[in-house]
Amino acid sequence: MSEVEEFEELRPLLFSIAYRILGSVGEAEDAVQETWLRFAGSATRPASTKAFLATTVTRIAIDVLRSARSRREEYVGPWFPEPLLSDPYQDPARAAELADSVSMAALLLLERLSPLERAVFVLREVFGFGFDEIAATVGRSEAACRQLLVRARRHVAAGRPRFEALRQEQEELASRFFDALREGDVAGLRELLAADVSMVGDGGGKAPQLARAVIGAAKVARLLSSVHSRLVRIGVLVEPHHVNGQPGAIFRDRDGKVLQTMALDVLDGRIQTIRSVINPDKLRHVGPVADAWAIDREVRRARRSTG
Repeated sequence: MSEVEEFEELRPLLFSIAYRILGSVGEAEDAVQETWLRFAGSATRPASTKAFLATTVTRIAIDVLRSARSRREEYVGPWFPEPLLSDPYQDPARAAELADSVSMAALLLLERLSPLERAVFVLREVFGFGFDEIAATVGRSEAACRQLLVRARRHVAAGRPRFEALRQEQEELASRFFDALREGDVAGLRELLAADVSMVGDGGGKAPQLARAVIGAAKVARLLSSVHSRLVRIGVLVEPHHVNGQPGAIFRDRDGKVLQTMALDVLDGRIQTIRSVINPDKLRHVGPVADAWAIDREVRRARRSTG
């Protein structure tokens, strides 16, 4: 194969590695593009194209993550990863690991890790790289990489929920949730929510967002029903869609522009967390972005006009 053909065949893998390390679609795409430039500019062909490209994209992602840490500390409000609607890399042998590792909850757990720990964890636990390959990639000994993985596993395990939901259970619960949301069924919504359910939004100071997380089934059900009914009046549509491998939805204005994404965490037969990404900077890869401030003003006018 030509260089271009080899690279394009491996592009899905490279993006998936970079996204899991960075939590950003845009930054992952930039890392993949920089990897191509270095590959195309190399005077010699590597013995293993896959090893060379995986090493290059991982090192670039580690450097980007280190510089991004300070920006995230100054971020306005909760920080969530950029929503991913579909993972381009598929491997039937590792389907469960791939799906779990791209969820919002999993990516937020990875934020607890150092850049090196995160890279080692992603390469080993998600993509099954050997320790010899990982050591060459991150520039550490195999023994050091094993220690990094032990620490990473410990941090991740400490934050994992005690109960995992089956995929079919997630889908069924999400379908009932969005049906109840469309019908304005507060009691139906409340029945599907965990008692301590949390609803959180990431606006980054660039879109209307909740001042703080809303906690509790009754409060979340009432707020969801109230806000959704107002959005419906001004033509906002809810399009069920997987977001980061989880049941969720894309909210679009009357012109089809993206207002926000929503992802649902389902645990132990109930919806435990509802995460919305409203920051327009994190939605541009999904499609043309709606003016959230204008929609907020329209919702307020509609509310006043109905008393």
